[in-house]
Amino acid sequence: MLRTERHARILEHVAAHGSVSVEELSAILAVSGATVRRDLQHLDAVNLLRRTHGGASVGNIGLETPMQYRSERRRPEKLAIARAAAALVPAEAVVGLTGGSTATEIARILAERGPVTIVTNAVNIAAELVLHKDVTLVVIGGTARKESYELVGPIAEKTLADYYTDVTFLGVDGISAAHGCTTHDQLEAATDRAFTDRSNHTIVVADHSKIGKATLARICPLSGIGHLVTDADAPKDELARIAEAGVAVTVV
Repeated sequence: MLRTERHARILEHVAAHGSVSVEELSAILAVSGATVRRDLQHLDAVNLLRRTHGGASVGNIGLETPMQYRSERRRPEKLAIARAAAALVPAEAVVGLTGGSTATEIARILAERGPVTIVTNAVNIAAELVLHKDVTLVVIGGTARKESYELVGPIAEKTLADYYTDVTFLGVDGISAAHGCTTHDQLEAATDRAFTDRSNHTIVVADHSKIGKATLARICPLSGIGHLVTDADAPKDELARIAEAGVAVTVV
């Protein structure tokens, strides 16, 4: 297991349970207690959790795992979702991309396929695509969020009002029939909503861990999206409820 994946699993476990012991993490990760203690020391040093006697608890970052620790989690599922999602994009389309590890994979696929116009608020996606010859890149300005590498807020929303996309890929922290699409941050939710408002067709890309889940800030109801692409481990009963609400569901 990669170090970044270990860190992501530690942060997810702490977020889900509030606290955890070294012994628990050692068993979950199948590594030594010494390795776990080094990992916890590093994560405490960068303020992602709080080191405690014998373990760790939720730290200053709250419940959202930062982007750099999410990119290696469930990577095969995210790649499969990205391939299926990119196949839905017509040739030479104008594509909106919010942040997230799955959206980043979609951007890479579309750039290689090209030509394509990408409108994004994700600085990591912009950095990867800026020199790509087959990509016309539009970067939306705003206030940077270190957790997601996205530019959000009133400036982003005002800029998006001047653009229109054929397809927007929306990354979410939760999607459910009861609560629609949600994310951890209120400013990010408003910026994501601006993307959906200016798109002909919005596709949510989310691995199974996001299905049936609701987080702090609502982006939009299910009526605001047209399609969900997820993986085969997503709960079938929740997918059925989402489909009943009129959303096309693709499972890979």
